Amino acid sequence: MPVARRPAWPWFTNLVTAVTSVARGMAATLRTWVRTHQAGKQTFTEEFEYPELGAPVAARYRGYHRFDLTTCIACDQCAKACPVDCIYIGKERAEGAKGFRVTGYSIDYTKCMFCALCVEPCPVDCIFMGATHDLSSYTRDGAVVDFSRLPLEVAWGKATLNPTAVAASKAVAAPVDGGPNVVRI
Repeated sequence: MPVARRPAWPWFTNLVTAVTSVARGMAATLRTWVRTHQAGKQTFTEEFEYPELGAPVAARYRGYHRFDLTTCIACDQCAKACPVDCIYIGKERAEGAKGFRVTGYSIDYTKCMFCALCVEPCPVDCIFMGATHDLSSYTRDGAVVDFSRLPLEVAWGKATLNPTAVAASKAVAAPVDGGPNVVRI
């Protein structure tokens, strides 16, 4: 019984499609490269001096949070509104006063989806979305930001959240008295 041979044209059609797709992709890359490296035109990092100076963002951009620790009343409304439970609030009852005192306010940015649902229910407007778009770290622990341990200008929302400030807030100082964990040589 003779074996039916398939026509060769689908193979050639696939070959032509693959070559044209690669050619279009390379043409787009070449166009972008030529536009970026024209005489007098700067690259993105030269134009915006990133990361030293932040890149411009849209007016309603949802970046890493800014938090004013002085106005927070520890009402837990932001933590309750968060759909992924990434906000952790530590509080204790204020002595001689009504209400609570914030002892810790952490946001786990490995879980956060930047939906801004935590901003709406805040009765004192102490949390809002910032314009910072880069909080790089080498570990997952670096993505958990405790706003109560940050420098005051960052924690109060006066300065932008940056990886250096977050890393400095996680540093643990050695005990002054040379406690049991200090090795003496």
